[in-house]
Amino acid sequence: MDTVSATWDDASQKQSILAPGVSTQPLAARPPVGREAILRVEHVGKRFGEIVALSDVSMSVGTGEVFGVAGPNGAGKTTLFNVIAGRFGGTGSIWFEGQDIMGWKPHRVCRHGIARTFQIPMLFSSLSVADNVRVGAHFGARKDGDERRVVAETLEQVGMSDKAGMLARHLDLMGKKLTMLAAALATGPSLLLLDEPMGGLAPAEVTEFGGLITRLNRERGITIVVIEHLVRKLVELSDRLMILYHGEQIALGPPKDVVNDPRVIELYLGTADYA
Repeated sequence: MDTVSATWDDASQKQSILAPGVSTQPLAARPPVGREAILRVEHVGKRFGEIVALSDVSMSVGTGEVFGVAGPNGAGKTTLFNVIAGRFGGTGSIWFEGQDIMGWKPHRVCRHGIARTFQIPMLFSSLSVADNVRVGAHFGARKDGDERRVVAETLEQVGMSDKAGMLARHLDLMGKKLTMLAAALATGPSLLLLDEPMGGLAPAEVTEFGGLITRLNRERGITIVVIEHLVRKLVELSDRLMILYHGEQIALGPPKDVVNDPRVIELYLGTADYA
């Protein structure tokens, strides 16, 4: 069985723990077996004044992988996305398709092939569903220029074709999340960052959205990094899982190994019968 590494603060003393047999080379520094890394996060840190939001976080994501990120509120998950996507600066390096993109502006990151969604749907509420998606097609990474076709195909893919003319303000939560996802897909990304895409959804909608994530990964070949508090669903979707705790990476590995690690149970899950 693969092993995971963990670090945490115990009073004023930081301890670094490696499971028996783990190499001294950081797990996150090694590309996933059989995959070439599309994204490498190396020793990334982010502070807000005296608050340390991220501390020496390193990870790699393989091309075509679904990579899960979990952790308690305030662990630094969304901050990590913000640094990758260019909303915040930080320390360390972020390598995407061979280029260090740390410090790039969000529009440049997007046009280079990284798209993201947000915990709370971010839409133009006075525009139609189709026009929200058209914004992504116009400003994103696509170069084919046929925006009308991109919009139609993307709406069909997420199951929103029948709502193309509806104003975004009239959508329910699921519709808003699907529209936001469609706008991100319309940019033509090779890497998609999904921030709590299933938060607030009904159980049937969670199943539907999870299936859509899997199809996008398998049929379109999009590499996906997904933050989610629904740990059971995240284990089901992900090839590998990383846990953040107070801005530090405490575990990274195969999902079932990670959620059954005693340290992850102690610091995050609280029980082996995870949610």
